[in-house]
Amino acid sequence: MKILTVIGARPQFIKAAALSKEILKHNDIKEIIVHTGQHFDTNMSSVFFEEMKIPKPDYYLDINSLSHGAMTGRMLEEIEKIILSEKPDFVLVYGDTNSTLAGALAAKKLHIKVVHVEAGLRSFDMNMPEEINRILTDQISDILFCPTETAVNNLKEEGFFKKQNIKIVKSGDIMFDSVLLFKQNMKKPEIDLPENFILATLHRQENTDNYNRITKIIDAFNKLAEQGINIVLPLHPRTSKIIKKLNLKVDFKTIDPVSYFEMIYLLENSKLVITDSGGLQKEAYFFNKYCITLRDTTEWVELVENGYNTLIDFDKDIFSQIINLIDKKIDNSKFLYGDGKTSQIIINQLKNNL
Repeated sequence: MKILTVIGARPQFIKAAALSKEILKHNDIKEIIVHTGQHFDTNMSSVFFEEMKIPKPDYYLDINSLSHGAMTGRMLEEIEKIILSEKPDFVLVYGDTNSTLAGALAAKKLHIKVVHVEAGLRSFDMNMPEEINRILTDQISDILFCPTETAVNNLKEEGFFKKQNIKIVKSGDIMFDSVLLFKQNMKKPEIDLPENFILATLHRQENTDNYNRITKIIDAFNKLAEQGINIVLPLHPRTSKIIKKLNLKVDFKTIDPVSYFEMIYLLENSKLVITDSGGLQKEAYFFNKYCITLRDTTEWVELVENGYNTLIDFDKDIFSQIINLIDKKIDNSKFLYGDGKTSQIIINQLKNNL
């Protein structure tokens, strides 16, 4: 069996690491890794392969810093060439990036089976590029691996159970596999960390490209710092550019982007997480940390429904909302995302559907 895996963004590297390590146990499976280059910063890309010992990509496309349409179009063109050359049995894509959609489209047009890991997620916010990518990818996938019962139900509501020759599997969340696999390798960043700190991330375009929103967020973080509340924010390149462009004052601690092993150290040692990331909302849960999400919607609705996560209301004072939640604790013993054996489930299903 030959699997062609398309990845291009930080969360996909982490997920691919767990599955790639499972694939290496099977002599009858060959994986070809295509790295689109969507995340091109060294600390946010190549370092993941080095740290996690993922096999080096067989193909690196170096496609980035373009508009959504141009990026997806160029990826589609290049991935199609690779599929024609490699002739895989499956093309496997993760999540909801432009790389995900391009890989799925290229495979489907060449009549290669599409496997979507993290299928069925919905934020119900069509202003998010990620929502468009995940919906379209699901529509053309042959095997859909859903991390949660909510994801399965979303597909049911959309009529997927009536489709012919579609396989829907509740697999659990592969990100949980990665956390269990790599937690022992966490390492402290080479910086001075304050005690009792909040870990924050800020990079979604819905925030960075909305100057009113990013100004409100930075202002709230500054007010927290004024109250003696420590924040540590690994600064995404996009966010850094916007802060400089708007000449925003930053009174809290920012650091360079960190590796995955450093990020999970920060998670383990933080008191709370504030983020607009999708993956970090789950990782906060895996590390038993309450999460405040800087978004109007989330695809991880079960975290909100079970009291592990709160969405910020941007029409109200952000600082006050954070202060009211700052001492929240959670109990993550419900196992919302499976038992850490998602990689095994995926491989067994692919073998059965060859």
